[in-house]
Amino acid sequence: MRRITTLDDVDEGLDALARLDPRLAAVRAAAGDVPLRLSEPGFASLASIVVSQQVSTASARAIYGRLGALLDPLTPEALLAGGEPVMRQAGLSGPKIRTLLAVAAATRDGLDLEELCGLEPGEAMARLVALPGIGPWTAEIYLLFCAGHPDIFPAKDIALQAAVGDALRLGHRPQPAALSEIAESWSPWRGVAARLFWAYYRATRGRDAMPTVTNP
Repeated sequence: MRRITTLDDVDEGLDALARLDPRLAAVRAAAGDVPLRLSEPGFASLASIVVSQQVSTASARAIYGRLGALLDPLTPEALLAGGEPVMRQAGLSGPKIRTLLAVAAATRDGLDLEELCGLEPGEAMARLVALPGIGPWTAEIYLLFCAGHPDIFPAKDIALQAAVGDALRLGHRPQPAALSEIAESWSPWRGVAARLFWAYYRATRGRDAMPTVTNP
């Protein structure tokens, strides 16, 4: 399976998208630089995505930075040993604490998050969303930015909904099902299309909503 692992891959995808959907040439021109943002797969990266659920980028970075300072290195074993008190000290909510504990326990007990990146998207998604607290958005972000999967589009991402609605002049923010249907025409480069529309959002809204997967 083809991976998106370099900026050359992103550029190739952008060229292909402009051929698949000529409207995207103008979106590309308006978006400016389209970053890669690839991170190492593993527990720390998935933990950073959980932390970023439904909070601003700045808040996610601050909370994750505190967590990384309290648990260095951030491993499943360290998180399980520190438990809820350490995570509350970092500023995590109850649901995110429960999710991180579940992911840490599964990883300790044999879930290989690096091996999972080599699976086909459907199987990888199924294994991830089987974990308590891991929904489609979290799984898709992990596969996009840690596995480099080329053909995933997180249709539940509000910034992507807004960007596509604006860029394609739909007059509204498409809901997830409608956005998924729109994105079908961008296959097999939907992962690059997602990066493009996050970049368009940044260029037109003045703030970066593209997920950043970080390690402490």
